[in-house]
Amino acid sequence: MIKGINHQIIEITDTDNIYYEKAYLVVRPEYKNTQEALLNKHARHFIAGMKAPSAIKRSTMFFYWFIRFSIFACIGAVVALFINSLL
Repeated sequence: MIKGINHQIIEITDTDNIYYEKAYLVVRPEYKNTQEALLNKHARHFIAGMKAPSAIKRSTMFFYWFIRFSIFACIGAVVALFINSLL
């Protein structure tokens, strides 16, 4: 833990995230006397919940919905072909 003048800063160097190398979290002054292990545990939990930057999420969401739409369109075409062959 790095201590500043009025704040304590937690530096997380191993984020277990492919997008982020390091994270710095500033501890609120009222919690600066909290056990360091507890602060580190909550910091790691917070970092684990971080998601990809929004631009990456948008591009992957586009492909997700495109593939999903394509699958349902193919299923619809097969069902329509099956119904048409019965008539």
